[in-house]
Amino acid sequence: MNRLNLADQWPTFTVATLASAFGAMLLQVTGLLGASIRADDTAASSGTAMLMLAITAWVFIVIAVYVGAIVTSNTVATVVAGRTRLIALLRLVGASARSQRAAIAREGLVVGTAGAVAGVLVGSFAAWGLGRWAVVADVIPETPYDWVNVWVAPPAAVVALTTWLAAWVGSRRVLSVRPAEALGGANESSHDELRTRRGRNATAITLTVAGVALLALGVLAGLVTPLGVFIGLIGGILSFTGIVLGAHVVMPPVLRAVGRLLGRSPSARLAAENAVRNPERSSRMTIGLVIGVTLVTMFAVAMESYRVLMIESVADRPELVAGIQAMVDATVAVFSVLIGFSALIAAIGLVNTLSLSVLQRGRELGLLRALGFERRQLRAMVVAEAAALTAAATVVGVALGVAYGWAGAQSLLGGATGQPLLIAPVMPWPVLGLVVVAAVVLTIIASVAPARRAARVSPVEALAVG
Repeated sequence: MNRLNLADQWPTFTVATLASAFGAMLLQVTGLLGASIRADDTAASSGTAMLMLAITAWVFIVIAVYVGAIVTSNTVATVVAGRTRLIALLRLVGASARSQRAAIAREGLVVGTAGAVAGVLVGSFAAWGLGRWAVVADVIPETPYDWVNVWVAPPAAVVALTTWLAAWVGSRRVLSVRPAEALGGANESSHDELRTRRGRNATAITLTVAGVALLALGVLAGLVTPLGVFIGLIGGILSFTGIVLGAHVVMPPVLRAVGRLLGRSPSARLAAENAVRNPERSSRMTIGLVIGVTLVTMFAVAMESYRVLMIESVADRPELVAGIQAMVDATVAVFSVLIGFSALIAAIGLVNTLSLSVLQRGRELGLLRALGFERRQLRAMVVAEAAALTAAATVVGVALGVAYGWAGAQSLLGGATGQPLLIAPVMPWPVLGLVVVAAVVLTIIASVAPARRAARVSPVEALAVG
């Protein structure tokens, strides 16, 4: 009865593997960059280079673990929603809600541990390959470096434990499943019902306000010490957690507004309405992508601000400008690959939840076929839904990324020149353009398999779903 069921946990394994690989790769590459900076007298002349590199590495490790936890929690919640009837049946034959939730948490621990181990191997190998490419491409000099790094173990352990915790949090809906739901369809809460959850909404507001206050404190502390970025990091995590908790209220109206821009066809209108009709599912699908876009934009804004500040500070010394430019270019090149892992983790969350959503909506799709919808219209509806999700997530993510990126750069670099300095955010327009292109590509990728699955549903098969 409580036997592990790992068949639909492959998305969780993928996320855990990528998060662990991110941590291992980040630490390995950071160590290599540090060795290269120490070997380069020109780059080493920047007194804050090593400190900034170390701080940035640990900041991104914390971010990667956080991203993995959010995406895992959302994925597990989607899996639980698909298992509602099975859970209800087990309740009917005597299984307790706590035992069912414990079983799902054990699945998370097993899958998280396996993914963490696989991620260490993948990340270390990828770091070695990236290091060799950087040397061959003359991005960094040939530098002796010991690739056996015991510090990759703690992030992997944190990923395993975080996956277990995220599975526990994501499975909280098990406690509300009633045995009677085995006899009928289970529906997720409506938008109006979710808005009345005062406890959750109050927590979301409290975390957001507290996080913004800490971000402001980090900016002020950054005028004196670069360690202010850690205060800002805590503020960013708290405020974004508040946004995640409140996504079920905020995102559906945004999705509906974006959906209206897709046209007035029946497929587009249904796709837009799905966001409001199933806000929990929609928020789970979008929030992971919001995280990915926020991270990419935040990193790009912070690094461009760093580049401009460092070059302006030594503008009268061309030899230092060249060295700093080379160091920043190398750092941006390496960390762009690394931050791509976090964006990939988040994108997988969208693809997984959209696929599971279509799989769980067999009866709905069959009813649409019975009412006269053609296969192409079902495919168009899924594509429109994916487009609305990615567009809304991109808009929100870019806005948050610019804000967080500026706060991060200000808290890290506000006192880098030896005196308090207010840094203007630098907009990396090529990166923002790339984000838009990536969103279009992700829409296509995320909708291909679900659209095909939706088109294969027949009215008879769907109406027979019990």
